[in-house]
Amino acid sequence: MMQRKYHYYTINNSNKITLIAFLEHMRPTRYILTALIILFSTYAFGQANYTRITNYKVFYGWAHLYPQDWLVLRSFENNNRPYYLMVNPQTLQTKVTEAGFYRVKPLSVEQARKLFASTAYVKALQSAEKHSVTIQDAGIERGIPQETGISLTADLCPSHRPLDRRIFVDIISGFRQVERPVPIALSVSGLWMLHHLADLNWLKDLQTKRQIYITWVNHSYNHRVSATAPLKTNFLLEPGTNINTEVLETEKLMLANGLLPSVFFRFPGLVSDQQLVYKITGFGLIPIGTDAWLAKGQQPQAGSIVLIHGNGNEPVGVNDFINLLKQKAPSIAKKQWLLYDLRETVEEEADVNR
Repeated sequence: MMQRKYHYYTINNSNKITLIAFLEHMRPTRYILTALIILFSTYAFGQANYTRITNYKVFYGWAHLYPQDWLVLRSFENNNRPYYLMVNPQTLQTKVTEAGFYRVKPLSVEQARKLFASTAYVKALQSAEKHSVTIQDAGIERGIPQETGISLTADLCPSHRPLDRRIFVDIISGFRQVERPVPIALSVSGLWMLHHLADLNWLKDLQTKRQIYITWVNHSYNHRVSATAPLKTNFLLEPGTNINTEVLETEKLMLANGLLPSVFFRFPGLVSDQQLVYKITGFGLIPIGTDAWLAKGQQPQAGSIVLIHGNGNEPVGVNDFINLLKQKAPSIAKKQWLLYDLRETVEEEADVNR
């Protein structure tokens, strides 16, 4: 069985940041540092709420602090204290940290790409840009894991219906003996967060209890859609759409609700054009598509990025996924069919295409 690369802990309020930065600064041995962080993370499995954000903007910078270099993607202030949102370019893991803990060299987009050219993060951006021509399903559609399994993504588009909680109850039950927490990527829109606070808190509670690990994917703020407009002028391609608002306001709302933004973006309706793809990668975000939209009858293969809708609007896809879990139960029990962290899937896809 392949050794999993990701440890699911998040340490991001000011006191917890201080401890981690102190440990890194003191440069203990790698094993002691890892043990201390994991021990502390048992208490700190959560994300701070940044409810007074100002000056939130795209900012590229090289953040250096032994033993790991990070790439800064955003800068902002909260309660007049400066913060960075940054990514580990090797693992695609993100974190928020106080600005004073790192020596940061400002970079242009081009300089950042060049400096981190050999990393999985930049390779994934380049791979997504290579798949930017088609009007639907641009970006990375599948990974190449070393074992049979999938990456599960559930979209939370604006909806009047409640969260379809069956998805989460069933994956927790189905993988209880083999994977904990169970990884899932949720593509969340700003309007869904605004109108589904109880559902959002329920999801956060599952993560706090280490039953699931959520990779929060940006799914735009408004998720506009027209039932009559052609695809070339629909969704984010609708004339007058403010991409800055759609991207950055969603991230700000994530942070205000205690969610950690990832480096992934899913286009509403999976609709985009080449210009829009490059705008999104200019924000430092990796577009994620799918090769297995279950409600459309697309069958998942090894390494598929599977798409279902968790917003209550697409019960057919959820039913198909639940049936898939039942079919795979014997393989799951033998650890021969697993759910993969989206970061892991994309990182491996980038490695293969180097």
